[in-house]
Amino acid sequence: MSDSDGKKTLGLRGGARPGNVKQSFSHGRTKNVVVETKRKRVVVPKPGASKPSGGAAPSGDPSRRPAGISDAEMNRRLKALQAAKAREAEEAERREAEEKARAEDRERRRAEQEAKEREQREAEEKARQKAEEEERKQKEAEEAAQRAAAEAAAAKEAPKAKAPAASKPAPAETPRKADREQRQTRGKGRDDGRRSGKLTLNQALSGGEGGRQRSMASMKRKQERARQKAMGGSVEREKVIREVQLPEAIVVSELANRMAERVADVVKSLMNMGMMVTQNQTIDADTAELIIEEFGHKVVRVSDADVEDVISDVEDKDEDLQPRPPVITIMGHVDHGKTSLLDAIRDAKVVAGEAGGITQHIGAYQVQTNDGTTLTFLDTPGHAAFTSMRSRGAQVTDIVVLVVAADDAVMPQTVEAINHAKAAGVPMIVAINKVDKPEANPDKVRTDLLQHEVIVEKMSGEVQDVEVSAITGQGLDDLLEAIALQAEILELKANPNRAAQGAVIEAQLDVGRGPVATVLVQKGTLRQGDIFVVGEQYGKVRALINDKGERVQEAGPSVPVEVLGLNGTPEAGDVLNVTETEAQAREIAEYRAQVAKDKRAAAGAATTLEQLMQKAKEDENVAELPILVKADVQGSAEAIVQAMEKIGNDEVRVRVLHSGVGAITETDIGLAEASGAPVFGFNVRANASARNTANQKGVEIRYYSVIYDLVDDVKAAASGLLSAEIREKFIGYAEIKEVFKVTGVGKVAGCLVTEGVARRSAGVRLLRDNVVIHEGTLKTLKRFKDEVAEVQSGQECGMAFENYDDIRPGDVIEIFEREEVTRTLD
Repeated sequence: MSDSDGKKTLGLRGGARPGNVKQSFSHGRTKNVVVETKRKRVVVPKPGASKPSGGAAPSGDPSRRPAGISDAEMNRRLKALQAAKAREAEEAERREAEEKARAEDRERRRAEQEAKEREQREAEEKARQKAEEEERKQKEAEEAAQRAAAEAAAAKEAPKAKAPAASKPAPAETPRKADREQRQTRGKGRDDGRRSGKLTLNQALSGGEGGRQRSMASMKRKQERARQKAMGGSVEREKVIREVQLPEAIVVSELANRMAERVADVVKSLMNMGMMVTQNQTIDADTAELIIEEFGHKVVRVSDADVEDVISDVEDKDEDLQPRPPVITIMGHVDHGKTSLLDAIRDAKVVAGEAGGITQHIGAYQVQTNDGTTLTFLDTPGHAAFTSMRSRGAQVTDIVVLVVAADDAVMPQTVEAINHAKAAGVPMIVAINKVDKPEANPDKVRTDLLQHEVIVEKMSGEVQDVEVSAITGQGLDDLLEAIALQAEILELKANPNRAAQGAVIEAQLDVGRGPVATVLVQKGTLRQGDIFVVGEQYGKVRALINDKGERVQEAGPSVPVEVLGLNGTPEAGDVLNVTETEAQAREIAEYRAQVAKDKRAAAGAATTLEQLMQKAKEDENVAELPILVKADVQGSAEAIVQAMEKIGNDEVRVRVLHSGVGAITETDIGLAEASGAPVFGFNVRANASARNTANQKGVEIRYYSVIYDLVDDVKAAASGLLSAEIREKFIGYAEIKEVFKVTGVGKVAGCLVTEGVARRSAGVRLLRDNVVIHEGTLKTLKRFKDEVAEVQSGQECGMAFENYDDIRPGDVIEIFEREEVTRTLD
């Protein structure tokens, strides 16, 4: 409010007093305002009131404390004030203690720094004194040599030296002055890498200027040069000529390392040759050879394949060889009783464990005969898909037992087994099985074998033949005797005291044990803890399990064992070799894997663009059935893939996107979904996550335990991709007698059905002079004025063609029906 309105100011009663305040506004305007100012009331307790007795709240005269404050409130305020003062005292003490600790820490660090600096100064002083002492000794040696030379020269020129004798001290003093100046100059402008001044922490961590430090080798070379210079010897060292092993390709830095030369010098030489390369680039062997010769070293060309030299086959000495059990492979056609015969020999039940009574894996067993002889048996599948398994069995065996059913004679897989045995150069024993059956005819078997150049002993040949029965046990002793006789003739021996070598009969991926390989040891002894390489995989023998499921510590020649400890599943048929170190095994495995990868890449890159275009055109008309195959063992997966490749013709084929060993995983389901392919599991199952994913994405998973069923189902599925065959069936002929023009319809032919029947739904062709001039459908078929479905032979009718009017009397109409015939793959 202003001071001119005459009104009384508003305010609180008591204690307040009015005052004037001048307000300033923009543009220089001001205004006086009356305001109230209130004095702050300060309560000052009397001296007697601040000393409560017994810790109780003061209960003095209420006029001595602020108005409206009770005794309890006053007590709380006093306690809060005392607590605040106590906290301030504690804080001050803590700050004082921290300050004291910091001061002590500073003093300690300062003392340590001074001690370090003192030690460094002492070390520098010692080094400087040592250097000065060496320089002084060197100068004294030089002066002594100069004096000796001067004395020798003076002795020769004694008559001439008498005149200038007074001036002799001057030349003697000149070298000392020159040495002094030289020492001062060297001390001022030396560049020997010594540090001048105090070493700071930053200098020690950064390594001086730039952050790069000299290597230990560089410092040693520098010290060697300084020592040789101090001793008066030659500074240049003699060139060390090295033999440099040169592979087919090498990195520049590795080349410099093998030559013990600086990388910069090697890069400079390459640049002089016109190659702008860095130390991390790879150069070929020819270029590297030029560089090595330029630096004066010798070249030793090596190949990447040299890594396999460590497992080169060593010929065993005759005195090291010891007798070993024979390896017998049982081969023959499917369902001729191979496994049942082995069961009878082993007195075990293996057929019961095979799905459908069909052997689908190579089984390896050891049998002890009555006379104590040990025999190793391999049981191979007889199904046509397992050709490669039988081939592997023949390659690792000593004797082939060819099982032929007496009631079935020689069959396709029997012939194939004979060919495998002949290709491997293995002796054969013919076991004529099922002789207990009424329809058995062993002589027919012997006669049929003659067609395949297998002449048995009863036919005056050299091949042993034994009539046996797996059911009754007839002839089993004779068969074992024949095997023992054949083994005795072969005189089988091996050296057990050497690094083991063996062949992988079968391989699988076990959920609990990882990759497992069934190995038949051929040479040496395989022990637990041995490091080995097998194909593109390597590992360390974690456990050996024999054919009875027992863990063993070692396996000698001709002993089949399961080997645990591989880093991956090998291929069936790979060779296992024991190496000295794991590094060797890893290097060999990586080399083999790289070679296989390069071979696949080369096979893919060998086709030209024209060939690719031609293949693409051919594939346009070929329907493909993509599938994924997962099997329990490597041999089964291989057999299934080979069987799938044989299914199909020029129109349809089966393409195996992926085949592997082990359970069906989520990754397999993802690949199948992307390709629209079903997943076939052979003696394996999908894990829980794979099943859920397959249900969500609609991927079909089929499980099989018999290879017959799998092949038949794939054939049926591939047959569904075949286009149906269209067949024509002629049902009648009609002859045009007259042509009429009908309003709204066009030309109508008056016809006589001469043969068969005319149907409106059938297809028609118009023949003129036995030449087809039109093929189409009927627009109308009338008998008199009525539209009819069909007209029998000998009756007249009217016909009109769809979108065609060029009809004449005498033309013949051929009537036919089309039918689709479903095709199947043979």
